Amino acid sequence: MKKLINDADSVVADALTGLAAAHPALRVDVEARVVWRADAPRVGKVALVSGGGSGHEPLHAGFVGYGMLDAACPGEIFTSPVPDQVVAATERVDGGAGVLHVIKNYTGDVMNFELAAELCAEQGIAVASVLVDDDVAVQDSLYTAGRRGTGATLCVEKIAGAVAEAGAPLAEATRVAGAVVARSRSFGIALTSCTVPAAGKPTFDLPETEVELGIGIHGEPGRTRAPLASARDLAAVAMDAVHGDLPLAGDLLVMVNGMGGTPLIELYVLFAEVEAYIRGKGARVARSLVGNYVTSLDMQGFSVTVCQLDDELTELWDAPVQTPSLRWGR
Repeated sequence: MKKLINDADSVVADALTGLAAAHPALRVDVEARVVWRADAPRVGKVALVSGGGSGHEPLHAGFVGYGMLDAACPGEIFTSPVPDQVVAATERVDGGAGVLHVIKNYTGDVMNFELAAELCAEQGIAVASVLVDDDVAVQDSLYTAGRRGTGATLCVEKIAGAVAEAGAPLAEATRVAGAVVARSRSFGIALTSCTVPAAGKPTFDLPETEVELGIGIHGEPGRTRAPLASARDLAAVAMDAVHGDLPLAGDLLVMVNGMGGTPLIELYVLFAEVEAYIRGKGARVARSLVGNYVTSLDMQGFSVTVCQLDDELTELWDAPVQTPSLRWGR
């Protein structure tokens, strides 16, 4: 294992220390494992809190800032944050208008966020939640009951974050977040496994001539294995899965996301194929992202996330955002 780390047991703490040093607009409590906006709490503003295991960077801490998350609570690598972390994050950003928890559908995340919400309610903090379950690859996995939450988490955080930034009430932010989940689907493909520092070896073995179809973001293998194929063919596999679950139509937000170890040049090759596929179905890529946003450590591979836009969601997506890893319009 070759990694730029000091010690496998201190990776998360060391990374949070670096995050704090690089981004003075954030506040970072390394010991409590909480990242929040320096201007929080904002009185009268609905706050957004999310979190999950580390190893998916920039998700979630990289999306804390104006127009997106108010706080994030990173767990250990591929491990849910504990309820105390979620409570601490919620307390730090509650401005009296309520807090929306954005939860990826993994068993540990759901359980710990639910417990944290109960503890917050005892303190008089109004908490609502949205469950992201966009992955069409599986119904159940080692980590969840039902579909996993993957790339659409970014879409929810950005669009619901814009609603909250505009001063909308908690019920409205929750409604919009739910609409984004309902309109979003994702599918991922891996060329290699990832290596968790504490394990020191790849999570699974994958021959050079094969790929995993339908992978998750925790290094878990896909739903099936297939021969390595061209970017065009692999893009078609992913898009067939998305289109088969949510037919492509109208204006779409499309993210071609790297899993952490894929060069950007390859992601643009894939995006060209995805755009051509969508055009062939009579739909249009109206908004797009290409890059590493929801990763699985050093895994080579990609995922595609598609969100069906309407006028409201497009306007909210275009609203200004300023975070370490997503920024425009400000």
